[in-house]
Amino acid sequence: MPAAPAPGAVGHRATAPIQRPSSAGSRAPINPFLSNDPNIKAKRLARALVSDIVAYFPDKHREGLRNGTLRELFREEIKKSYEEYVDQMTREFAESTTHFQDALNDVLAGGKRIF
Repeated sequence: MPAAPAPGAVGHRATAPIQRPSSAGSRAPINPFLSNDPNIKAKRLARALVSDIVAYFPDKHREGLRNGTLRELFREEIKKSYEEYVDQMTREFAESTTHFQDALNDVLAGGKRIF
């Protein structure tokens, strides 16, 4: 007859400990939200701001995609979102990158280059 498993070991297999690289300072953080890279922060912020526009105005978004009028329909929302983006990222940074424009094209325009 086989021996009974040790208490607390039923259904558990021994696993090797997780090995982490010793040069932890030279690799990207596991969680991208912990990154201090301003480009990562800017891309995430831009996508969040533009995603909010789509989430708050789904019917208007569908209409704009269908009729090709996204730029006109969302002029005010885009302006407000861009102002928020500039407030958080600085005007110099915002004007020197295409992160906000990329988010408009990817998220609002569904991958088309409209903005």
